[in-house]
Amino acid sequence: MLKGKTAVVTGASRGIGKAIAVKLAEQGANIVVNYINNKDEADKLVKEFETLGTKALAIQADISDFSQAKNLINRTKEELGAVDILVNNAGITRDGLVMRMTEEDFDRVIEVNLKGVFNCIRHTVPLMVKQRSGRIINITSVAGLLGNPGQANYSAAKAGIIGMTKTLAKEIGSRGITVNAIAPGFIETDMTAELADKLKETIKDSTALGKLGKPENIADAVAFLAGSTGEYITGQVLSVDGGMAF
Repeated sequence: MLKGKTAVVTGASRGIGKAIAVKLAEQGANIVVNYINNKDEADKLVKEFETLGTKALAIQADISDFSQAKNLINRTKEELGAVDILVNNAGITRDGLVMRMTEEDFDRVIEVNLKGVFNCIRHTVPLMVKQRSGRIINITSVAGLLGNPGQANYSAAKAGIIGMTKTLAKEIGSRGITVNAIAPGFIETDMTAELADKLKETIKDSTALGKLGKPENIADAVAFLAGSTGEYITGQVLSVDGGMAF
C-alpha cells in the first residue's frame, strides 16, 4: 500500500495516465493530476480521489516547458509536503514517414515526450535526494525498443527515455531512489481507437497473447514498481505488451 505517499502523474486526465492515477489513489497515495487542456476531467478525478480519503490536486502544466515543470513539482511539495513517486506518462504523437515529417512535428514530439521527462526529473530529483527515497517511473513504449514505421520522432523519444532511465538509476541509486521504465505495447485508448480494424487485427496477431492491452495493465505495473515490491528493482525496462517485444 502507498498510504501517506504523494505521487505526481503527468498527463493524468485520460488514457493510461488516468488509469495509473486511479490505481495509485486506490492504494492510498495522494495524487497530483497533471494535465494540459482537460481541466474538467482533471477536476473530476480530484473529487473522485478525495472520496477515497486521499489528498488530490489538479495542476495544469505543459511539462515540455522547464519553468512549468518546475512549478508542477514545487506546488506539489508546497501543498502536499513531498514528491515520493513521479510517473512520467505525458506524451503526444505526430506521425509521418521521415521523408515527409516536418521539423516542427519532430521537435514537438521530442520536446514533450523526452525533454518533458527530463524537466520533471530535474526538478524532482533534488527533493528525493534530500529525503533519501523515491520512485521514478518513466512510461516509454514498445516503439522505443523495436521502432515503428511512421514514428521516427516518437520512437526516438521513447528510446531516449530508456537511456535516461538507465543513466539516472546509476546516478541516484545510492540515495535510495529507484528509476525504472515501463514499455507498453498497443493499449486500448483513444489513440488506438482511431486505428483501422484491419491494422488492429495485425497488431493482435503480432502479440503472443493475441490481444490489445488495457490501461489498467500498465497501472498495475506502475503500482508494482512504486510500492515495497519494487524496492530492489532499478534501471529496468518492464515490457507490458502481451508478448510483442521479445
